[in-house]
Amino acid sequence: MEDVLLIFNPAAGRISVKPFIPGIVRILSSNGWRVQVAETLNGRHTAQLAHQAAIENFHAAFAIGGDGTVGQVASGLVGSQTALGVLPAGTANVWARELGLPAFTWMRWNSLRENARFLAKSPVCEIDVGFCNQQPFLMWTGIGLDAMTVHKLEPRKRFYKYLSVPHYMAATIYNASFWHGMNLDIWADDQKVEGHYLLAVASNIRHYMGGMAEISPRAFIDDGSMELWLFSGSNLADAFRHFFEMTAGRHLTSEYARCIHYQKLRIESETPFSIQMDGEPMLAGNQVEISILPRGLRVLLPPQAHRYLCSPDLPNP
Repeated sequence: MEDVLLIFNPAAGRISVKPFIPGIVRILSSNGWRVQVAETLNGRHTAQLAHQAAIENFHAAFAIGGDGTVGQVASGLVGSQTALGVLPAGTANVWARELGLPAFTWMRWNSLRENARFLAKSPVCEIDVGFCNQQPFLMWTGIGLDAMTVHKLEPRKRFYKYLSVPHYMAATIYNASFWHGMNLDIWADDQKVEGHYLLAVASNIRHYMGGMAEISPRAFIDDGSMELWLFSGSNLADAFRHFFEMTAGRHLTSEYARCIHYQKLRIESETPFSIQMDGEPMLAGNQVEISILPRGLRVLLPPQAHRYLCSPDLPNP
């Protein structure tokens, strides 16, 4: 019998998950797993709990919360044999959307148990992990406008999570009204790029912007490379254009957006810029260095997600 750890964030999402934990435990136990439960105190504690599970060679550590909780659990598991499982219960749940897992809401209050039952039978696969200034990330690192919005919003009280989309839009519009972009020097592998941009996003997955758009619709999570998206502009009108182009998928051919594939990346600016990783605010700076650890994280991946997120040219158990 293998051990699994449930790590739940009591502050995540619009609804408390705590009353639903016993139901998840029953389902995982009925599938032959020995289940332990831990409640997180903060982000650092979340990563420590996951790391301890990895040290003790648990089969899996489940993140029950939003994308921030998922990223923190993942950071504690990088390079280990312990797999990441995700039971989405946050506000945006972008990683869960990437995997095709329904989020926990009042309309789908049974989704936590449904997802637990599904993941208990899902295979373990290995995916790439990004590192930004030596800190791991699962989905993306953003600098500029999107990071400014994250810094303004997070952390949020539960009341504001009921208004997550209008709150996000209002914060973005407010920041874009005063933000005129940044001059960046970029080294992507052996390529040098210079330009003025509203934001830059280093992405490991397809979804972005709270799951409202696919920034990299052809991205694979196990191919050893990532995509850097650069969005030019200097005012609110440019920000609106990028928003509408991205939601419609027109950014793929837009003259105002550029995509660069890379394995190693460095971005510098003469002035400090805001930084976000997996939707969590990070300390501002004027340089980021991003690298990739190929297949550095084991995850419980639903079969349908494996079919479209993993490279067909590379074997992945």
